[in-house]
Amino acid sequence: MEEEALRPKKKAHELGEDLSLLSVGELRERVEALQAEIARLEAAINSKEASKTAADTFFKR
Repeated sequence: MEEEALRPKKKAHELGEDLSLLSVGELRERVEALQAEIARLEAAINSKEASKTAADTFFKR
């Protein structure tokens, strides 16, 4: 096996990471990736809330 396959993959962004060595372009890429992740998380929240509301309505809580 190659050594690269054995190394754990680096995360795209780690909270609290030192950003001083990143270029403006790299920072913008991270912002875009994080915004996309926020949108995905908000969609999951909305879906779960809708399911809960439907269940509450069905069981007339």
